[in-house]
Amino acid sequence: MGQVRNVAVLVGSLRKESLNRKMAHALAALAPASLKFEIVEIGELSQYNQDLDAAPPPTWISFREKIKAKDAVLFVTPEYNRSVPGVLKNAIDIGSRPYGHSAWSGKPGAVVSVSPGAIGGFGANHHLRQCLVFLDVPTMAQPELYIGNAADLFDAEGKVKSEATRGLLQKFADAFAAWIEANVPKD
Repeated sequence: MGQVRNVAVLVGSLRKESLNRKMAHALAALAPASLKFEIVEIGELSQYNQDLDAAPPPTWISFREKIKAKDAVLFVTPEYNRSVPGVLKNAIDIGSRPYGHSAWSGKPGAVVSVSPGAIGGFGANHHLRQCLVFLDVPTMAQPELYIGNAADLFDAEGKVKSEATRGLLQKFADAFAAWIEANVPKD
């Protein structure tokens, strides 16, 4: 086995029973042993305000340090109004500032969108990818992962019920591990 890669997982939904949080846990359970996933919480981050960059709040400092310490990043997001939730965009903005000191730069990434709707968060997935291009996050293009009709995806324990969906998630997790190895900055 190669080196263990630490992956920051950002979940774009703050709900306790979030389908996206359940998906993040499902992916972590299926990931190869070479990946260690950690959900980095974003709900307590205050709204980004450039005036605070000179003396950032402790939550911003901690968040930026957690992201910088990871080898890669996985975004798991719902879709709100054909885009990402404001809380996720806020976290992205906080991690990208101050200008020239982005915590995201060069970290291999992937995007998963999960929705109770039929199109699986397609709009949010692609809108987020636009942001990641600017932030210098080499984002895995294939396989794409849009999970629609997710309200009935998990059992009472939060496990994925469908064997076919578990297979899709396994394929994604394996591809992400390979993507990280191919794209992680070399020392």
